[in-house]
Amino acid sequence: MERIASFTVNHNTLVPGLYLSRRDGDIITLDLRFKKPNTGDLLSNSEMHSAEHLIATLLRNSAEKDAVIYFGPMGCRTGCYFLMAGDYGSRDILDMIIHTFEYVRDFEGVIPGTEPKDCGNCLDHNLDMAKYVSRRYLEVLYHIDGFPESRLVYPEQ
Repeated sequence: MERIASFTVNHNTLVPGLYLSRRDGDIITLDLRFKKPNTGDLLSNSEMHSAEHLIATLLRNSAEKDAVIYFGPMGCRTGCYFLMAGDYGSRDILDMIIHTFEYVRDFEGVIPGTEPKDCGNCLDHNLDMAKYVSRRYLEVLYHIDGFPESRLVYPEQ
């Protein structure tokens, strides 16, 4: 059986960044990598869940909402995938992603969709940790061009 594209990336050299994972016709998959893989520093379910609720709600209400297909966590708990329709690259959406994580960082109030009737795991949320993860990821995004290695293109295999 053929290996899927995400399993061909060398996770031993992957660092936090914003990567174009794949292009399928006019659909792009972006790898929003918050954590360095295989270090034991993983996203908790509650922080990932809260960030996902906030981000998915914001993106589906944004000016780009018609291009938004999906936003959700990676099973390995080191980041999220974001699927969009259009001819975009990582740099093309950098400002949008920065704005999105600033929204999470600054969010006050009740996380959308956390009532039992709206969410299948309504008790597993942590807004403070979602804000913390967003602050850490923003430090990567704000300095994306200042790192010695690219944080926009997957490292060579």
